[in-house]
Amino acid sequence: MAVEITWWGHATCAVRDSGVRVLTDPLFARRLAHLRRRRGAVPPAEAAEADVVLVSHLHADHLHLPSLALLAPGTGLVVPRGALRAVPGLARLAGARGLVVTEVVPGEEVGVPDGVRVRAVSARHDGRRVPFGPQLAPALGYVVEGSARTYFAGDTGLFDTMAEEVGPVDVALLPVGGWGPYLGPGHLDAERAARALAELAPAAAVPVHYGTYWPIGMDAVRPHEFHAPGGEFARLAGRLAPKVAVRVPGHGERVRLP
Repeated sequence: MAVEITWWGHATCAVRDSGVRVLTDPLFARRLAHLRRRRGAVPPAEAAEADVVLVSHLHADHLHLPSLALLAPGTGLVVPRGALRAVPGLARLAGARGLVVTEVVPGEEVGVPDGVRVRAVSARHDGRRVPFGPQLAPALGYVVEGSARTYFAGDTGLFDTMAEEVGPVDVALLPVGGWGPYLGPGHLDAERAARALAELAPAAAVPVHYGTYWPIGMDAVRPHEFHAPGGEFARLAGRLAPKVAVRVPGHGERVRLP
């Protein structure tokens, strides 16, 4: 059975496997603080339809409360352990909307309908809600295991044990950029993502987390960092991981991966 991936922009992907709808890091805003959506329309209402939603870490462009408020009552929500304590608004929202929240750490699994399972894995990223303060919850990636094994890396840097911790996967959704002209530590750019791909060795890969949001007033500052990462990742992957089929969807485009 094929897996369908729809990229809605930034780190937001809909993964459909065995009839189960999994949504990653939903961000449906036209604007977030100093960031403005510069490419791709705001996703339609049906983009928020999901059986389970995966949140990789607490940064506001990944754990976005107004976007989570669009989820239907009863939707499963998987978050890093400590998220409810670190983000009180999340607990209030979950109670008001009837969301079923499960907190996890690397190595833990969550069952969702039709035999699909979600396994949390490590990420190397600062997962704090704000740039300062205590680290209350880990940053995570997830492996969705249904008819295929799909790895959503969240936000992460490349680390030595990545392939070992993630395990064999069929599809990799890898971040290749960011939302500003410079990437700090704990991120993958196109080159590091291609190196990660060579180690993970899936059958297929889709680049995400680029080319959607950009700081207001910074259009002329390193614009290639906004436009180029997806194509650059595909080019480098062709050299470093030539056996992997790389698909570079546009915003809102659905790709079918056998």
